[in-house]
Amino acid sequence: MPMMEKRPEKEEVAWILDYLPMGHTDIKQHGYQKKPLVQAVGEKQFTLMDIYTEEEISPETREKIDLKSDKILQIRRISYKNLTNGSQKELPHVIEKIVRKDEERFINFFNTAYPLTTRLHMLELLPGIGKKLMWAVIEEREKGKFKSFQELVERVKGLHMPERLIAHRIEEELKDDNIKYRVFTTLPRHAREKETPIRHKRH
Repeated sequence: MPMMEKRPEKEEVAWILDYLPMGHTDIKQHGYQKKPLVQAVGEKQFTLMDIYTEEEISPETREKIDLKSDKILQIRRISYKNLTNGSQKELPHVIEKIVRKDEERFINFFNTAYPLTTRLHMLELLPGIGKKLMWAVIEEREKGKFKSFQELVERVKGLHMPERLIAHRIEEELKDDNIKYRVFTTLPRHAREKETPIRHKRH
């Protein structure tokens, strides 16, 4: 499982949060901003992004989009505050969907989480997990690694919907650029670089 100083993986697939056929309508628009806009979250690092597309594309929310598609004109990394209201409402559902889809990756978090300080364990970063549940997880995994969320819930009494706990933590990391411990997402760029284009399509 990726840890605090993990090496960023390149996003190749994103999940759609919102679609704006005319781009951002609440600001002055120039160039790419007049093109259809998709707001999405990356599948690997949960990178939030604006994706400007060709006019003929008509994406649906909660569906995937291939970031290598020729129909994509420009991709810009954005912060949580740049998301539309629609994107913010969709984000928790999409994150949980990604976590469920890649269960092996995220169950491994429970198998490998370690102490961050003498008083704080990585497991405690998940909302709802205190000392009691933390020790229950540690004691059970010493008997054998967890292979699924269902097995985790069956073996650790009091732990419910671990995929949702992870999704909540991911959302917290996306909302707070200054969060102290970042486990599932990449470190944000400096404020003045946050909206630097990731990629332009060459003509």
